[in-house]
Amino acid sequence: MKHLGDLLVEAEIISNKTLERALERQKSDKKRLGAVLEEMGVITEDELVEALSKQFNFKTIKNFVGRTYPQDLLDLLPSDFAIKKLVFPLRQKESQLAVAITDPFDLETMEMLSRFTGLQIIPVLSTRKEILAAISVHYLKSSIDGSDAILVVENSIPIASVIKMALVKYGYKVLLAVDGLEGLKIALSERPRLIITDSEMPRMDGYGLIRAIKANPMICETPVIMLTSKASSEEEQKALESGFSDFIPKPVQPLRVVLRVRHILEMTKKYRR
Repeated sequence: MKHLGDLLVEAEIISNKTLERALERQKSDKKRLGAVLEEMGVITEDELVEALSKQFNFKTIKNFVGRTYPQDLLDLLPSDFAIKKLVFPLRQKESQLAVAITDPFDLETMEMLSRFTGLQIIPVLSTRKEILAAISVHYLKSSIDGSDAILVVENSIPIASVIKMALVKYGYKVLLAVDGLEGLKIALSERPRLIITDSEMPRMDGYGLIRAIKANPMICETPVIMLTSKASSEEEQKALESGFSDFIPKPVQPLRVVLRVRHILEMTKKYRR
């Protein structure tokens, strides 16, 4: 089966040259092609969904976050899988399962969905923003107002405890996560003011977490500070170029963490005025 980019070229939605540039960016950014094209200003998410729907007769769905979904339907897909693959179960009817998805040509995800559920998968096109909103509300039980907390993502309990105690001492509420995937879930459900993450962790490391945050419209503006034992200028440059707001070398000095957090939050407040 042809890839999404080739189909978009055939449908004259984008040019071959645009596809080449997007694929080059995709190699370094490690994002979905649709997200890369959107960032390039070539096509919006809504335009992409509409174009694919017209060209290939896919069903589409909007504004489904406010609907009610039974727990047994949600249980068909693990929340980790839904977050990683950007899919959301909409309705089961006999042996068929309708699933909101951003890329219906992602055969790997479609096969995994079928294997997880034992059902025939009916793809329904939607945008990343709509699917992420549904995941946040129905899987992660996100509150609309969010939180006023600092999220610390660190697999070393002693280090996480030191950072938490320092921040709490200065009046901050602190949430903890042991790896990037758990951190992403908490970020989506709690909407923290700022995230501090280690660079090296199991399941999803700090760089994987920053990519996931920047690709998510609901939390992409959240400032993220990296903690790392690789205290080199090259590593600092890599971190800043990847989207981190600041870089703190280990071993952790509690007062330094507090000062950096305070500085980033003050800067964020100024830019939002």
